[in-house]
Amino acid sequence: MEWAGAKKQADPLLVSIILLILGIGLVTLYSASYAYAQRAFNDSNYFISRQIKFALLGLLLFFIASRINLDLIRRVIKFIVIGTLVLCILPIFPGLGIVKNGASRWINIFGFSFQPSELAKIVLPLYLAHMFDKKQDRLHEIKGTTIPLTIMVLAFFFVVYLQNNFSTASFLFFNAMVIFFLAGVRFRFFISFAVVSLPFATIMILSREHRLHRLLNFLQPNWDPLGTGFQVRASILTIMSGGFWGKGIGQGQRKIASVPEIQSDFIFSSFAEETGFLGVTLFFVMVLFLMFRSYRAALRSDSVFLRLLLLGIATMLISQIVLNMAVVAAVVPATGVPLPFFSAGGSSLAMMLSAAGLLVNGSRQSAKMEDANV
Repeated sequence: MEWAGAKKQADPLLVSIILLILGIGLVTLYSASYAYAQRAFNDSNYFISRQIKFALLGLLLFFIASRINLDLIRRVIKFIVIGTLVLCILPIFPGLGIVKNGASRWINIFGFSFQPSELAKIVLPLYLAHMFDKKQDRLHEIKGTTIPLTIMVLAFFFVVYLQNNFSTASFLFFNAMVIFFLAGVRFRFFISFAVVSLPFATIMILSREHRLHRLLNFLQPNWDPLGTGFQVRASILTIMSGGFWGKGIGQGQRKIASVPEIQSDFIFSSFAEETGFLGVTLFFVMVLFLMFRSYRAALRSDSVFLRLLLLGIATMLISQIVLNMAVVAAVVPATGVPLPFFSAGGSSLAMMLSAAGLLVNGSRQSAKMEDANV
């Protein structure tokens, strides 16, 4: 295996904030899940023990991603993209996909369920950064650059959408369009595409009952308070109960039975209950610091590929954190997007740590370039 930047130390502040958020996430998960795990599985450590296993795997992937030569990845990126797309297709087929809550988003690998769309969150930014770097001199050629890359993005969107995972498909598409914009694609492309895609997006939302119910409940919170809206309403009450100081780690009460599946997408409400407004504010500061260090490294890079990769991966991480918190606070309609480093789920944790490793790798390369230019 080829390594990169062996003589250049990784950004210690960036590494520290990633590990700090991971540690807080593991503590929060245990606190949020032990009561439910005891009731459902007769094992209070059920969720945290699985999460720690994937955290160890994720830390290994974090180390590899932070050290591997990015040029090596670029040489085989087409095979990685094709392989990831195939993996995303597999859950659609009966017998291959694992169905949970009406969605077929997982496949079984060596006894563990894996969600391929989590891998796509990393692979798509890698591919787009690589291709936009190669086609810098042909950036405004619609047929040669914009259309082929848009087709690839739509391919990922539709295979993930067919898993009954509209929220992740939309998330992939949004972050891809951010990279398009940062790469310098003309603004009229986005206007034209929005006009064409809006009717199709509306049909996709209205074609599934649970999506329509989520939208109606967001527009009218009292529409179904004991059904579709129960989880969001319970989440808001849990957040509010934390007050300014919070109830203390492990001392939250509403997490025990008030918020269904609190260990998953709504885990932030448990964190807010136990740490209060002060804890939430400090978490925001940590997220802003992560964004600052990542964007700083990206903007200091002379490489188009590295700049787009760092901006794309950082935006993916930050936007997912912000989106999850917005859902928990009822600022946007409910989605199935987990909170990185917090929510129970091995696929998400391992892939988010891999993404964080790429950020560390890119920041090291950016620092090397800056030293070379001094």
